Amino acid sequence: MSSDNNTLKGLLPRMSQLSATLGRGQLFEIATATAGITLERPALTILVILESAGRPLRVGEIATRMQVAGPHVTRQLNGLERRRLVRRVPDPDDQRARLITLTPNGEKLVGRYLQVIDDWFDRALSAWSEPEQRDLVRLLDRLVDDLSTHLDTLVDDRLPED
Repeated sequence: MSSDNNTLKGLLPRMSQLSATLGRGQLFEIATATAGITLERPALTILVILESAGRPLRVGEIATRMQVAGPHVTRQLNGLERRRLVRRVPDPDDQRARLITLTPNGEKLVGRYLQVIDDWFDRALSAWSEPEQRDLVRLLDRLVDDLSTHLDTLVDDRLPED
């Protein structure tokens, strides 16, 4: 893309607006109340990450996806484990390590939450055709992957050499 190309001008403000819209505290409270959930946002975020991964994850992988430090995730996991929403399982590639997986109760809980959110999106995008909805998901996936890769490269390039 050349520097004089204005095609993507205004993308950042709209992305910021979308982030602010989705991150509104009241929406989280409404969604959790509707789903009958009494978890704080970080704990529920961990459950959503585990559900979306579709496989057990290491604590470090969860921390990376949340963009927080590992000890923060460990504290949350301890509470989730006490509530029997997650459990630690052996890593088949390294028996010394543990992976975190959802329990059946954790799967049900996060499923209720995601159903509420999915219903909101279904209603908000009800005037969109199926192909438009599929294109949105496909293009957002691509945007997140490409932008994450590019921004990770920028950060890596700025790290001091050992």
